[in-house]
Amino acid sequence: MSDFAVLELDPGAHQHRSRLLEGMAHAVAAKGYAETTIADIVREASVSRRTFYEHFSTKADCLVALYDAASRNALKVLREAIDPARDWEAQVENATAAYLGAMAANPVLLRTLYIEILGLGPVGLAARRRVNQEIADFIVAVVGAGHGRALAPELAMAIVGGINELVLQYIEQDRVEHLQEVVAPASRLVRAVAGTH
Repeated sequence: MSDFAVLELDPGAHQHRSRLLEGMAHAVAAKGYAETTIADIVREASVSRRTFYEHFSTKADCLVALYDAASRNALKVLREAIDPARDWEAQVENATAAYLGAMAANPVLLRTLYIEILGLGPVGLAARRRVNQEIADFIVAVVGAGHGRALAPELAMAIVGGINELVLQYIEQDRVEHLQEVVAPASRLVRAVAGTH
């Protein structure tokens, strides 16, 4: 299997489950979610169909689990990029650069996580909303701790939405390798919404 840098699976997770998530990532990368079958996933994971059903009820459940695993990794990157010794604006810029760098490391998985998840309808949307809320909460905490001014949760969510739209533009234009260009406008957006220039 090729390297899915965004997908650094939990070493404590069951080995077969981890292999199935990676198998899902590879299968969807090759065929798209709609065309991917459970047979494709288990072939990529080198496990049996029975093993798949021991961990997931449906193909959709597997994609949501993949989305959750990759999102946890992205949030970990955000948290590790924070250096309380630096001012909050530098922390925001560093965290944004680290986050976008992690996502750009695998354009195919990035496309799957930003676009294919929405093909699941309400289940995919709910998964996306959970992750967006975690990122918004992270922004509120960083700005509040470093800026000394509370950022309204709905404004933090607006920041997340704006950054997501910028990332989607880069995905749709096949320019993910240039995703670091989003760091400057995303940082300006946070500063503007948080009330600084």
